[in-house]
Amino acid sequence: MAKNIEPKLRKIGDYLKLDEDTIFTIPEYQRAYSWNIDNCDKLWQDINDFAESGNKDRYFFGTIIINCQDNDTKYGLIDGQQRTTTFLLLLKALLIRINIAIVRTSTDEDSANLCRGLQERRRRIMGILYKVETEDVSDKPDSAKDAEICRNINILENFSINEQYKTELKTILQATDYTSAEARVIKIRYKQKDNRYTNFFRNFKFFYNKIHDLSDSQLNSIAKSITDNCEVIEIKSWQVEQAITMFNSLNSDGLPLYNSDIISAKLYAEAEKRGQEKEFADLWKQLNDIINELESLQVAEINAILMQYMYYTRTVNRETISETGVINVTTPGLRRYFTEINKEPIANPIKMCNDMIKLAKVWKKVSEYSQLKILLKFNENTKLFLASFFYRFNEEEITEDIVAPIFNCLLRLFALLELVDVGYSSKYFKTFLFGEEAKFIDKTVSANVIIQDFDNHIRANWDKATVKAALREYDGNILVYLNEYLFANEKKMFFSLGTKYDIEHIMPYSGCNLQEIRKDAEIDNETEFYSVVNKLGNKIILEEKINRSIGNEWFRTKVSTKLENKTGYIDSKYPIACALVTQYKDTNKPYWKKVDISVATDKASDRIVKFIFGE
Repeated sequence: MAKNIEPKLRKIGDYLKLDEDTIFTIPEYQRAYSWNIDNCDKLWQDINDFAESGNKDRYFFGTIIINCQDNDTKYGLIDGQQRTTTFLLLLKALLIRINIAIVRTSTDEDSANLCRGLQERRRRIMGILYKVETEDVSDKPDSAKDAEICRNINILENFSINEQYKTELKTILQATDYTSAEARVIKIRYKQKDNRYTNFFRNFKFFYNKIHDLSDSQLNSIAKSITDNCEVIEIKSWQVEQAITMFNSLNSDGLPLYNSDIISAKLYAEAEKRGQEKEFADLWKQLNDIINELESLQVAEINAILMQYMYYTRTVNRETISETGVINVTTPGLRRYFTEINKEPIANPIKMCNDMIKLAKVWKKVSEYSQLKILLKFNENTKLFLASFFYRFNEEEITEDIVAPIFNCLLRLFALLELVDVGYSSKYFKTFLFGEEAKFIDKTVSANVIIQDFDNHIRANWDKATVKAALREYDGNILVYLNEYLFANEKKMFFSLGTKYDIEHIMPYSGCNLQEIRKDAEIDNETEFYSVVNKLGNKIILEEKINRSIGNEWFRTKVSTKLENKTGYIDSKYPIACALVTQYKDTNKPYWKKVDISVATDKASDRIVKFIFGE
């Protein structure tokens, strides 16, 4: 018979003090340890302010939810791993500082009472961290005995498939002093200074340095406050689904409960019921490994992949289009959809995970395509409909030629969104795309049919003259990327967006030579200047290094030979910069005037209008 939920108000020291055969565990589906210095600073300030206030009441640090397993020998941290891990790091930093203080005060007769207090704190903390009995802890630090005690640590095991540094906490707790901890922890390659350390060691170092500023008396007081005057509500459950349900509704660790946390917990619980927990854990780790790469490319993260999967699932199930063809654009919350509205995907965790891995692999492959990089400069909603199209293919089937027509369709529509007064939620965008998504997922529908739909939709709702007029007045940046891409296609030039680039004003927007540059450009006054300088024809893409080097120079300097320690358009790989160099290379003293900006704007506008209207 399953036990009932058991809530209990407990001192931090008692909550962390486990029996010899009991350990905390971080379940497979939990997030990685993600508390940072800001979180630790807030925790430290709260504790420090409380200790200094002399308040006789207890200080409350929220709720901990534990799933008890294996005859109560494993305490799975469903909610509370961030605080639990951080308190262990804080106690370790305190212990090292207390050991130093004991040596310092033990020779001072006037500090005898303080020394006994510090020794009491030492025994209390070592009992928590190492499950050692009071009588086995010496009054004074003994390096050999302490090292032997520290080696036997067995307080927390991390099984999270999202955690890259599972052994880091143990490494820190096993060290007898700060120097040995720093020598043994992981150093992340290619990172500098404190960034080369994990969150575990950075937070430990933060506490260690904060404690350094305390007097011995303050150290004794704050250590006692943490273990004996700070409390949590510990809620024990003996059913993982019950624990996860509570986890869904509580958030007491200072971090948001992401949809992915909730959904992965539900998936894992379902996999465990089916005896598939190992297979699921392996797949979820594989998914997270791919998504970590996508995050570094700023393409997608786990909640985005889940959202895309929801859009795809709803379209497959015809939840967005009624039998009479009425389109429903109302979208449920991600968590609510998978845990209430449609539980079928979570009921098959292996399939759902494999489906998302398939999508993530396709995203990884297409992330290299320059056309996609341009599209992703536009509205984030483009990804939702692209993902549905991607589900037609496996990773090895995708080519740039296959996806280019769909990229173009979405580029055309979202370029219009940049220019018109109506928003994405209107029938011209969201409703149309929801209706079109059914064709995106259908392998029997050719790209030509989809292109024709976009042609008909765009031509029926907008006219060229209005769009061109909007382009003439456009002063944003997103269409600069599209113009560069279309210019490259028009001139049959190579185009790759690269990684470090800026939007360059050919006629500078600012700088010490601005008045002379305006005069050269035949601009009469400041009002006219600001009406011209941000036009589409005055902006190009330029390598960040070149732009930072020469951005406010005269046009003739930008398109001419290199300057000492500087570089101009002549070194650029971007098409329009290259074309400008070619156009003006034989001109003795070239100028970039307002008429040039007007001509370039007209050409860019014509180019984009033709593209939008499929000509």
